[in-house]
Amino acid sequence: MSNTLGPWPVVQNGSQGHPIRTLKFLLRARGHNLAVDGIFGAVTEAAVKAFQTGKGMTADGVVVPQTWSALIIQAKKGNSGDAVRGVQEEFQFRSGEPGKGLTVDGIFGPQTDSTVRGFQHALSLDIPSVTVDGIVGPVTWQAVGQRHVVGIGTNKYVTTESGFTEACDGRT
Repeated sequence: MSNTLGPWPVVQNGSQGHPIRTLKFLLRARGHNLAVDGIFGAVTEAAVKAFQTGKGMTADGVVVPQTWSALIIQAKKGNSGDAVRGVQEEFQFRSGEPGKGLTVDGIFGPQTDSTVRGFQHALSLDIPSVTVDGIVGPVTWQAVGQRHVVGIGTNKYVTTESGFTEACDGRT
């Protein structure tokens, strides 16, 4: 049984799909004016370079684990804005179908809180150090940013149509 999370995804100019929309929401939350789509182009690369420069990192425009760690913003019930949209986008992606799962409205309300807590509970079955508190901090961000089905140890987790995360036997 593995008690660790997978690595952060590495994305760069030319990357498409997941997790580019989340990246753009996080960059917007950090003050960069970007259209949120699934394409990492020249404008996104420039925003990443500016963010990296501002954080004293190598400004190469490639989003590596160090960049993700600096980019994420803690989100919890009562928060609103683009960082919350990023969290909701991740759960929307995990639902497997556009328009299913959480609504991406930027409001960390009861449904987002329940979904985050359900996800944290599922993770805590294999990683006891995961706290089920509804706060999307570094560990929850990294875990939710994994692929559609997250395999940790012998359990796999999916977000159901209702937005709740549950353990499954891996056949989904």
